[in-house]
Amino acid sequence: MVDNGGAGASGDDGGVKLEQDRLLPIANVGRIMKQILPPNSKISKEAKETIQECASEFISFVTGEASEKCRTERRKTVNGDDVCWAMEALGFDDYAGPLRRYLQRYREMEGDRANQEKHANTDNISIADQEKDASVPSSSSSYRNNRGTRCSS
Repeated sequence: MVDNGGAGASGDDGGVKLEQDRLLPIANVGRIMKQILPPNSKISKEAKETIQECASEFISFVTGEASEKCRTERRKTVNGDDVCWAMEALGFDDYAGPLRRYLQRYREMEGDRANQEKHANTDNISIADQEKDASVPSSSSSYRNNRGTRCSS
């Protein structure tokens, strides 16, 4: 679809990205397209390539705008909020709202997962302390405080 000026995969491309480095993988594009179609539908190679080109260009367009915002703010990392801002700045308001809601839910789920992992690690430490306590003879006048430190009463 795009002429890469005869640059080969092994040759120096003179600073121009090769088509394969610039486009989404065609297999992934086809898989996404099939998800919305009826089960026995077929998709032509041309249709996959067209969507591949459009989706890749759209991603580059939005990412470039988000990247420019980060550059002017002297930041090096583009985050989800920057992408949402770029979508709105480029006139994709209909998509920016749902994307912000998705991002919020994603962050909530990641926070929940981090808390679960934190509690799992705490539980594992508590079990290890209990096993250690069982192997160490203890006197009736000692106990462990809430930090796991052995104390005498």
